[in-house]
This record gives sequence, C-alpha cells and structure tokens, in this order.
Amino acid sequence: MQLAEHHTLEDIQQIAASGEQVTLSDTAKANIEKCHKYLLDKVKQDGPPIYGVNTGFGSLCNTEIDSKDLSQLQINLLRSHACGAGAYVPKKIIKLMLLLKAQSLSYGHSGVQLATVEKLLEFYNNDIIPVVYELGSLGASGDLAPLSHLALPLIGEGEVWNTSLSLNSSQSRGSFADAKKVKPQPSNLQLGPKEGLALINGTQFMQAYGLHCLFKAKDILKRADLLAALCIEAYDGRQEPFLAYSHQIRPHKGQLATAKAVLSHLQGSEILAQEKVHVQDPYSFRCVPQVHGASKDAVDHVSAVFETEINSVTDNPNVFPDEDLVLSAGNFHGQPLALQLDYLAIAIAEIGSIAERRIYRLVEGKRGLPAFLTANPGLESGLMIAQYTAASIVSQNKQLCTPSSVDSIESSNGQEDHVSMGANAATKCLRVIENVERIQAIELLTASKGLEFRRPLQSSQVLEDLVAKVKSIADISDGDKVWADEVEKIRLSFG
Repeated sequence: MQLAEHHTLEDIQQIAASGEQVTLSDTAKANIEKCHKYLLDKVKQDGPPIYGVNTGFGSLCNTEIDSKDLSQLQINLLRSHACGAGAYVPKKIIKLMLLLKAQSLSYGHSGVQLATVEKLLEFYNNDIIPVVYELGSLGASGDLAPLSHLALPLIGEGEVWNTSLSLNSSQSRGSFADAKKVKPQPSNLQLGPKEGLALINGTQFMQAYGLHCLFKAKDILKRADLLAALCIEAYDGRQEPFLAYSHQIRPHKGQLATAKAVLSHLQGSEILAQEKVHVQDPYSFRCVPQVHGASKDAVDHVSAVFETEINSVTDNPNVFPDEDLVLSAGNFHGQPLALQLDYLAIAIAEIGSIAERRIYRLVEGKRGLPAFLTANPGLESGLMIAQYTAASIVSQNKQLCTPSSVDSIESSNGQEDHVSMGANAATKCLRVIENVERIQAIELLTASKGLEFRRPLQSSQVLEDLVAKVKSIADISDGDKVWADEVEKIRLSFG
C-alpha cells in the first residue's frame, strides 16, 4: 500500500489493521527529493539565516550555526529533546506515530531527504517500535519530547522494544524489565540540514493518540446502543421514545441514527410486546437517542478535524521550492487537536455517565427486579458494588474531563509563550475512553443478569444472542462471586 495525497481515518485504520507494507508513491518521492535539493542549495547561498537549519532552536533562534556543524546540530536536537517521562506509550500508538510522521513528510514541504522518510517506513513495516513516554509534550512546537524518542532509533540511538509484548497505557516504566528494551541496530542514516527538526516538529503524538481514541470511541458508540436496548429489556422499558416521529421533528443526525438502531435491536421482543403499567421511563432510558446521538455528532466533528490534520504538514519551517520560500510559521501548534481531544473525552464520558445511571436503575429493586439483582438480597449483595465501581469510574471521568486546552504555560525563555497542552488532552482522553469500556462491561453484566429475571419471556434475537455470548465467557448465575473477574472477562471479550 502506498501513502496517498489524502487518507481518510478509515484508510489509516485499515492500513494499521491489515499489516500491509507501506511504501511511498513515485509522486511523493519526487516531491521529497525536489524539496530536499532546494533546501540544500538554499543553505549554500549567502542568504539570511534559516531557523532550525543554521540557527539554534527556540529562544536560541538568533544563534547562528557554522556550516560544518549543521548535521551535528540536528543530532544534538534529538538527543537533548528526548526528555520524556511517565508511562510507556502503547505500541499501537507508536506505530501510528511512525506512519503519520512519514505521511506528513511525504508532501515535500519539510526539506528532508528521501532516506529519512523511507527509514520511518522501514521501522513501521518491520515492527521496529521505539520506546516513547507519555509525558513531555506541551502540544506546541510540536510533540518535541515524544517525537525525539521516536526519531533517535532512526540514527541508531535511543531504545526500541525487542519483544511482541503488548503495552497498555496504564503500565508504568517499572512494569517491564530493562531486558525488554534494547539499543537499536546501527544506522547509516546521516541527518542533513533541518531533518532532526522536521522529525520532532509536528503533531503526530497527538494525532496518533487521537486516532486511537477515535477508533475506540466509534466502537463504544456502537456498543452503547446495543447495551441500552438490553437495559430497556431488563428494565421492562417502553419503545415509544424510539419511534421515528419524535426524532423527525428534531432531526439531529446522531439522534435519528440512535433511535433507529435501538428500535432495530428491540425488534421481535416478547418483553417489549407485553403491556406496560408505567407511563414513562427515567431519562437514562427515554433520552438515549438524544444523549448517545449528541456524542455521535461530536465524534463525527472530531473525526473531520483529525482527517484534515493527518493530511497536513505540521513541522516548521515550511519549505516551498516552487515559490523560493522558506517560511517560519506555526503549523506545529496543536490547538486544533487539543480542543477536539477535550471535546472527544467529554462526549465519550457522557456515554459512560448515562450507562451508569441505567446500571443504578437495574439494581435498585424496582420494576419487578430484586434488589441488586440477587434472588437472596441480604444474604447476598449481588451487584451492589458493581454499581459502586461504575459510579467511581464515572466520577473519575468527570475529573479527567477538565479541559487541557484552556491551559497554557510559557516555555523556552518566553519564545514559546502560548501552548496547546494537546498532548495532555490526548493521554487523558484515552484514559476516559478506557474507563468507559469498563463501565460498558459492568452495564453488559448487569443488563444480562437483569434479563434473566424476565424469563420465560424472550427478548429479540439480537439481544438473546448477546446474552448467550456473555454467558459463554462469564458466570452470571445466581450467587455472590468475585464480580471483578467476570467484569474483566466481559471487558476483554467485548472491548
């Protein structure tokens, strides 16, 4: 598969999932080489200094660098900026960083040599995964620290993973012995003018986290409608809130889609067909189209912004051979992503919030269901603490949803006086999303167990198949048990 001028998010997801080898198109190669030659010629001319090419970096931008030191300047940049901290970045996200960095450099506005971009793809295609840390980026001047850790192995420095061990974002440095990390193989890649800067000046850390979060978010939204339908059945809820009439007079795209999906999941249910004694259901059931739908619309918006970003040049300075221009600008600033990552976290947190309310309703001992969904309340506590756990996670998500993008801090002696904090928005967004996956696992356990109290009535075929799958992987039978074990089985199977 070749990198193209434009990729959709689905394209990137397919590339990442397929394991296909990725190469550069002839057009991309030509653009890269043309730009690199232009920059080399420009450097040889007796013209004004070019930032990051023959000057220092950040507040050192007025310090000119001797021509004999231009390569060393770029090597020093990677070494000095590799100052990340905290937990390891998941390997899936690092692979995305490699791919997205190659994509950004392939447009021929960064001045790098062809060999540098091909080295990125060599790492991607051969699962050579640099060790990268979560903390260190301010989300402006690019994701400097994490991208430095990504780039160092290209020149034979830094660290790479030497096993296929899957690393999750929750795992800390101390989770793995140093034997899991090794020095990379020696490299014959010699960095030329601006190449170190081009490699670390960009938004690929934020991009990769954002794409990973979006892929997960879309799965969460699909499950959300299915789980809501199952909760409606377990709670003996009504179908009227999902009929098309109400949604056609408030036609938000996500709302319409959610109502249709939930109604489809309920089709053919004996439980739904029986006469209802209650006039209305609580909001967490009745307003599913409005709440889930709003989150779907938010995810669509975030996806559109990210699609623009992954098809952009985000380093600095930008090189325009045809116009004979090298421009110092601000495409490295992560504000477009920071705002969206905060928005995405909020949108998905709300899916968890309304799910927890449905869990609460199912265990409160109403609508013909026993308290905490146990046949022996008192002697047994049933799913009492499962709801506690869901509530705890929801509360943590509220704390995590405090926007990062409204924060800023001055750096580099005041030269970089406004930053996006998009990297922090990215890492906490993933925590929110992983938390919602845990809430959904509890919701699925609770609703499945609740449905068993409606027997012998049958639900729809879709929902009966879902419960059958739950029963095949987790123990939801009567009696108290270590529910954490069953929740985790469900999370791993469905999340």
